Amino acid sequence: MRNTIAAIATAPGRGGVGVVRVSGGDLAGFAAEIAGKTPAARHATLASFRAADGSVIDSGLVLYFPGPASFTGEDVLELHGHGGPVVLQLLLGRCLELGARLAEPGEFTRRAFENGKIDLAQAEAVADLIDAATAAAARSAVRSLQGEFSHEVRALVAELTELRALTEATLDFPDEEIDFLQAADAFGRLQRLRERLARVFDRAQQGRLLQGGISVVLIGQPNVGKSSLLNRLAGDELAIVTPIAGTTRDAVKTRLQIEGVPLHVIDTAGLRETSDEVERIGIERTWREIERADLAVLLIDAQHGLGEAEQAILARLPAALPRLLVFNKIDLAGVPAGRIETPADDQASDAAAPVRISLSAKSGEGVDFLRAELLRIVGWHPAEDVFIARERHLRALREAGLHIDTARAQLPRLELFAEELRLAQSELSSITGEVSADDLLGEIFGRFCIGK
Repeated sequence: MRNTIAAIATAPGRGGVGVVRVSGGDLAGFAAEIAGKTPAARHATLASFRAADGSVIDSGLVLYFPGPASFTGEDVLELHGHGGPVVLQLLLGRCLELGARLAEPGEFTRRAFENGKIDLAQAEAVADLIDAATAAAARSAVRSLQGEFSHEVRALVAELTELRALTEATLDFPDEEIDFLQAADAFGRLQRLRERLARVFDRAQQGRLLQGGISVVLIGQPNVGKSSLLNRLAGDELAIVTPIAGTTRDAVKTRLQIEGVPLHVIDTAGLRETSDEVERIGIERTWREIERADLAVLLIDAQHGLGEAEQAILARLPAALPRLLVFNKIDLAGVPAGRIETPADDQASDAAAPVRISLSAKSGEGVDFLRAELLRIVGWHPAEDVFIARERHLRALREAGLHIDTARAQLPRLELFAEELRLAQSELSSITGEVSADDLLGEIFGRFCIGK
């Protein structure tokens, strides 16, 4: 029988209620020791929690969930007391005296996975629901937690399994290979499978944006309005704005959302040659932020347009980094807000940044065009059936798609066709944990909080 684990399940700090969770073998006797009575299964029971000498530690509710009808699949005991950190530590200490050990990060959820209560994608959705920064992300995490994502993945695996079975059975009768290709509609099945996989990938990719958001770095020469734009997007005076060039010396970061997608927006020091040591350090930090960003927004003074300094900044940006040109201060330049078409004679010099937006960070005119363009560049489109996903899920879906494409190219060589189907199935099964290495499980559950 596995050992008993215990942990404080509520967040650190003071609160009205605090919860200590215990999971293990037969916990009926454990509950009687700490609460003075054996609580009824799945009923809240009022009790006094007692120390070894019989003195009262706290009073509250006991909830007892006999396994396997519990979150972890084992007996689970929850002690709901007052939410002070000292009393919760005393209550946890009493559990440890009775033979429990302190749970490792994510160990309750890992036991739920290992006992077949949830699959790996659902287990990750538990952490994603807790970490959700927007309402849209929370709704998507609930869909994954309820098994919608896993259902779609298993449906893909089932189709692959059926096609593999037909293929491998035919390998014993090589004279019938051509008949198999026609009777099994191998090409048609693969095409439908690929289309379904593409739909699942799209929903997962949207969920990945909701889960992690995107990092947007505002760059440009000094005094082009980066701080003003940050304040406008955030709806608050987060950064100091003055007419003096070089006011921003260090990165100013804020988190906001557009249509439920979290944006981590970073205002940076103006990029220019300087002898000021403090400003120079700020510029070095700007380039480090650029290396980590998902998108670079280059601000340009609309009164002067795209010049040699901006071209030099564009040339230095990482080649794979998406970028967007924003012409600010249209209120001074007298030009309209909106998306600007790249001039025909400027295609060569601006090939890396085809999208241009004109706006006024001061008045807010044109900022909605920027918000829409930010979402378009990262691939977001509104959808009601998004489920939360992680980068490893997207990688597995991507790899499965490549194997399916390769399988189609291998027909009619059935041995190679069958192997590519097997590899695609293995990638998909890794999402739900049917094929998982121990080091992967350790990495996933190690990021959970202790009480989960």
